[in-house]
Amino acid sequence: MKRPVLASRIFAAALTLCSATTVIASGGREPDIPERVRGAQRVVVAQATNAVPMWRRNAFGDQLIITQITLQVEETLKGTPASVLMMDIEGGTLNGVTLKVSSMSPLAPGERGVFFLDQTPGGSHAPHLKGLGILKLDDNNIVRDSTLTVGDIRRMAQGAGR
Repeated sequence: MKRPVLASRIFAAALTLCSATTVIASGGREPDIPERVRGAQRVVVAQATNAVPMWRRNAFGDQLIITQITLQVEETLKGTPASVLMMDIEGGTLNGVTLKVSSMSPLAPGERGVFFLDQTPGGSHAPHLKGLGILKLDDNNIVRDSTLTVGDIRRMAQGAGR
């Protein structure tokens, strides 16, 4: 009778240890919006108007599919204002080959969002903190799957000292 109780306690302890290790290994909590604003070189509200997949070699020598997105900027919350920006995201489909990147969600022409961006050596931009650098918006200017609005992000950007 004591063995099942002991076994279940050991299992529970092991499960707790594994969970704690996963949280520690993942770097803990996600950066909040003000931290993302401070870390990014640019923050814009924009609409994706074009998406062009292409092969590109990354800094580690890996051949990847990169999708270059044209962003029509509606509002600049941080950085030098521009009406159009280019953003490169990892992943996409090219010549029947699809690359899905777990830290990035695909972005289709017509989708709007708040984009936290860093300049790339090639002159384009990349999402700051990968997938955390893109907050997709619904038709009511609310970040999808949340209650956060563009107005909330605007206030946080102003409070973060731009």
